[in-house]
Amino acid sequence: MTTQNPEYGRPALFVDGKWITDTPRSGEVINPATGEVLASFPIAEPEHIELALSSALSGFEVWSNMAPDARARIMNNAAAAIREKSEESARHMTLELGKPLADSRAEVENCAALLEWCAKAATEQQDRPLDARPGFESLKVRKEPIGPVAAFAPWNFPASLAARKMASALAVGCSVIVKPAEETPMSFIAIVKALDFAGLPRGVVNLLIGDPAQISTQLIASPVIRKVAFTGSTTVGQKLAAMAGAEAKPSVMELGGHAPVVVFDDADIDRAIGLSVVAKARNAGQVCVAPTRYLVQDDVYDAFADGFAKAFGALKLGDGLQPDSQMGPVLSPARLEAVDALVQDAVAKGARLLTGGRRLNRPGNFYAPTVLADVPPEARVMQEEPFGPIAVVNRFSTFEDAVSVANNTDFALGAYAFTGSQETADRISDALDAGMVGINGYSVVFLDSPLGGRRYSGFGSEGGYEGLDAYRITKFISQAVA
Repeated sequence: MTTQNPEYGRPALFVDGKWITDTPRSGEVINPATGEVLASFPIAEPEHIELALSSALSGFEVWSNMAPDARARIMNNAAAAIREKSEESARHMTLELGKPLADSRAEVENCAALLEWCAKAATEQQDRPLDARPGFESLKVRKEPIGPVAAFAPWNFPASLAARKMASALAVGCSVIVKPAEETPMSFIAIVKALDFAGLPRGVVNLLIGDPAQISTQLIASPVIRKVAFTGSTTVGQKLAAMAGAEAKPSVMELGGHAPVVVFDDADIDRAIGLSVVAKARNAGQVCVAPTRYLVQDDVYDAFADGFAKAFGALKLGDGLQPDSQMGPVLSPARLEAVDALVQDAVAKGARLLTGGRRLNRPGNFYAPTVLADVPPEARVMQEEPFGPIAVVNRFSTFEDAVSVANNTDFALGAYAFTGSQETADRISDALDAGMVGINGYSVVFLDSPLGGRRYSGFGSEGGYEGLDAYRITKFISQAVA
């Protein structure tokens, strides 16, 4: 057994209402800022997965038959419990992911707010009556919980992305089996502990850590699971969606992104630079809606490129527990290699390196904030999601040129634009092919807004009322006059 970091805690499975810390196999959680082994985590065996499935089935029978107000009370009590332990949870998150502690605190708070919002919004659901017709007593459309859900979440927002799925499903009456990322298990364990403390009935939530392929295959193939939800890479999402489709099970897929940012010559350039630095530095660029391809109009290109490179390159990198750290590490050595390969490929094909472009010679997985200019279309970074601290800055002349390049990838998750003209804002909002569009800012995810993409960025929505409906199934009831 790996020596546990006493500050980090001990990862565990949560199966049929019990916490399980020891299994025949285990893995290690690594601090990406230091390379330190934080803890070992138990790997779920097939029998744990089977028990979670049977538990989820019985949990669904109990939970779906509870009144929405009763479910809401438990979820609200869990939100309060999350806040009571928020500092501890935030430190766990920063230890396992490396991002600044302030960002971890915000993510923990978001989990509490998600439980509260979803609980309240779900109580507003009512049957939809159809217009009266002769010979019928009533005609109505009802939305019911679809059943037990298998939810798979990534490591980059280790608590909130899992919580977004779980909160929506719980609020409408579904049970959930969640597989958080094995790289960052404690962040979501804290959320499940809060639900357990709040009195969530046994089986309503089960948590599995371990071999992603084994867990996903066994869960999706089971007749117990009625819905699949996944956030992660397009490659893995395609496989899971195909597995779900083979069983005629609906799924929600929130996959990769490659967000363009169109900066028009009438934009407030200083504001655009300031917001862009913060957005690009978030999670060291490991965000599905992170801005990546900056398309800047000719007259302001030099001012934006120079100003952005200077400000982004000046960020203070460090362990997220250090109060002066502005950007943390990438997750792993493999991420470092992938990011660096994209940079070297772009430079080899003619891109100008304005800042960064190197690993830092220090412990941990740190890569310098990097800005590439005049990047040719054949460079890999123009089509492959970098998922790291890389920004591309290219120029454009006309509105049509910008739209053509902005929409010229297989991804369509997030897209952004900066302009001082409402007419241009309206035109570019319509023209950008993306599931979420931000104008003069990067805020595109709220408690009550849908999160989802198009094409290779996935399908379906998470969050908002649309996210609640993702875990409901429709029933039409026609009652004729007796």
